[in-house]
Amino acid sequence: MTGIIIRYGIIAGLIVGIPMLWRMLTADPNSTDPLGGMLVGYLTMLVALTAVFLGVKHYRDKVLGGAIRFLPAFGLGLGISAVACVLYVIAWEISLAYSDFDFIAWYSNYMIEAAKAQGASAEQLAKAAADARDFADSYANPLVRIPFTFIEMFPVGLLVSLISALVLKNSRVLPARTSA
Repeated sequence: MTGIIIRYGIIAGLIVGIPMLWRMLTADPNSTDPLGGMLVGYLTMLVALTAVFLGVKHYRDKVLGGAIRFLPAFGLGLGISAVACVLYVIAWEISLAYSDFDFIAWYSNYMIEAAKAQGASAEQLAKAAADARDFADSYANPLVRIPFTFIEMFPVGLLVSLISALVLKNSRVLPARTSA
């Protein structure tokens, strides 16, 4: 089971990490559209986490002979997701270290601009600026940043693992092929 977790987790991690790393290394530092990047990022996570489904199905069909219970399937999915999330964190840390894109400054500015766009008063803008400074201070600490980055992707992996376990516990769904 560990081999499947590592193999499929690495596949998922590379699928999500490489495009994210490429986007960050080629990002326009003056970009103001967070929604496009977030949408692409989460869609890439979903595509990458199809490896959870494939890994659970592989284990069910090749190792267990075509049947798996919910908890082992769910645990396997969570393991694959965790490995993928670790690779996602590594890709993000590399992006921060080598990219010209200053994410902390960009996001802090985004927080203030969002408050302005909502018609914030001077007091609310001051609070938004203080929140942005607090964010920048906490995000500079890797002991805060790394878990935050892990948590960006893990809920998606949790959901995909849950759905995969629920679907694949039924051995009639995509049954194992038998040689004729």
